[in-house]
Amino acid sequence: MAQVALLLLLPPPLLLRPLGGRLTVFRQSARSASLAAAAAAAPGREESKSSWVGVVGLEVHAQICSNSKLFSGSLVQFSAPPNSLVSFLDASLPGTLPVLNKRCVEGAVMTGLALNCTINKRSLFDRKHYFYADLPAGYQITQQRCPVAVNGMLTYNLCTGKNRNQTTLKSVRIKQIQLEQDSGKSLHDDARFQTLIDLNRAGVGLIEIVMEPDMTCGEEAAAAVRELQLILQQLGTCRGNMAEGQLRVDANISVHQPGEPYGVRAEVKNINSARFLARAIDYEIQRQIEVLENGEIILNETRAFDYKSGRTIPMRDKEGKQDYRFMPEPNLPPLIIYDNKTLPSNVNHQQVVNIDQIREQMPELPSVKRTRLVEKYNILTEHSITLMSEDGLMEFFETVAENTLANPRKVISWIINEFLGFLKQNNLTVRQSPFKPLALSELLDLLEKGVVSSSAAKQVFTEMCKKEGKSASQIVKEKELGLLQDQAKLEQICQSIIENHPKEVSEIHKGNWKVLNKLIGQVQKATHRRAAPNLVKAILEKKLS
Repeated sequence: MAQVALLLLLPPPLLLRPLGGRLTVFRQSARSASLAAAAAAAPGREESKSSWVGVVGLEVHAQICSNSKLFSGSLVQFSAPPNSLVSFLDASLPGTLPVLNKRCVEGAVMTGLALNCTINKRSLFDRKHYFYADLPAGYQITQQRCPVAVNGMLTYNLCTGKNRNQTTLKSVRIKQIQLEQDSGKSLHDDARFQTLIDLNRAGVGLIEIVMEPDMTCGEEAAAAVRELQLILQQLGTCRGNMAEGQLRVDANISVHQPGEPYGVRAEVKNINSARFLARAIDYEIQRQIEVLENGEIILNETRAFDYKSGRTIPMRDKEGKQDYRFMPEPNLPPLIIYDNKTLPSNVNHQQVVNIDQIREQMPELPSVKRTRLVEKYNILTEHSITLMSEDGLMEFFETVAENTLANPRKVISWIINEFLGFLKQNNLTVRQSPFKPLALSELLDLLEKGVVSSSAAKQVFTEMCKKEGKSASQIVKEKELGLLQDQAKLEQICQSIIENHPKEVSEIHKGNWKVLNKLIGQVQKATHRRAAPNLVKAILEKKLS
């Protein structure tokens, strides 16, 4: 009944937007357009002619995988009807008190351990005061003074080289990891000049991960966020779907010349894509360089990224520091976390968080998986990164590799070039694919045994992707794609090609053996590409010697 009553109390209220009855339209200037183009075209790590260096720090807000919110029992569900998952506490009704969700604390501790942080056995909650329509209490419960974890390190791989086929190991320091509650969501109705408030997200548990300014460009920041996303997904502490707002990034960006102090920073808020993050940072670096080289000053301000124009736009200045009036949260005692040494014998183990127990439950991290893949299958590091970039792709590869005669590197080549190409063309994920790993194993076995040529195998793959449920062997038989096994017949075809191309034969007799490739092509055409190229080459060379 409490939930029903709440719904009656909380229809989505309408709030007038403070725009004076008019829409604000931002027109892209020629200067902004050129900056966006320069940021998009230039490599991330490239410095300007005046040797300016970018400085980038990130604040990542990760929504914790939990069935209920951080301080209330309301369910957490994406795209639920507006204001259908709101408790009295979420709506800030008088007399309601927060009750801490143990699952959220465990998620924060596990994330801290994965990022090599020191876990504070005693942490504190604070109130951060600010007023906005989707924050009904007028404050957010967070951890400003003493967070749950501090002093960590995130190591990630940066793809470099002309074809991005080389990797460099980079790292960024983690300043702190803190627990805090999310705000509600404002839904702007520009047609009616109104804003609707949905409190379903209000009170959802967040892990805020604060990174030190150790990065220099958008490419590095995007690589770090992708690695963090993989870690969180592997741990199960956050689903990491940026499109659904489960992972949101704020980037603090400044520029300076080597040896000089850091410049004034601008903050780009709420970026929901690693690709957009890279674009926003690179644009902002170029913008700040141009401003300084024109003799102007950088404003300490908050900006937003417009993905359509590829530029950042000002939201509000931060010259006058906002007073959040931080104060200890009076309704929550200090958060005490134990390990095996400090765990009292007389407590209910189900009611406490044990660091050592969480450490024992941690799954294999992405970096460890990549190392294992490289060592076990003798593949390149960049290939292991690709396998970890798509959910389910590593499992797909391992299943294929364990069930085929083909070399793992050949398996990797087929997965990257053929399988991922098929998924992209059809806008599918690995888990949605109708093409199963054992089907690819069978096809690669036919290729390894010399039953089909490489080009014929690609034809078979295309046929198998049509969801008709036919095996590779069935398609080879029906389409007559198998290699010719009758060597006498193949020698007869080669002899016919030699007799019909006297000009090419004459060139070969003069020592120009490059022309032999043309004759091989003619044999392939005559056999509908059912002849093994190496065998054809050997027969032709023997007959022409």
